[in-house]
Amino acid sequence: MGFDANVEFLRMAFWQILVISGPLLGVALAIGLVIGILQAATSIQEMTLTFVPKLVLVVIAFGLLANFMMVQLADYFSFIFDQVAQSA
Repeated sequence: MGFDANVEFLRMAFWQILVISGPLLGVALAIGLVIGILQAATSIQEMTLTFVPKLVLVVIAFGLLANFMMVQLADYFSFIFDQVAQSA
């Protein structure tokens, strides 16, 4: 395998990281924003008010998206292993 192939594999790995982590980070960002707006509107500055709902919703999102994440990772690693086997 040449340098260009390794760079392409690294690019694909970074893309997979974005695709897999993006929905979870989006859920955390959205709930954090909503709770932040509610806290600003009501002047309630309780730290657990942001942490607990965010934790619960991210865990629920992780449970719902786990199949998608595993399929993406399995496809990526299958591709990588096929490429390694072809170059050997």
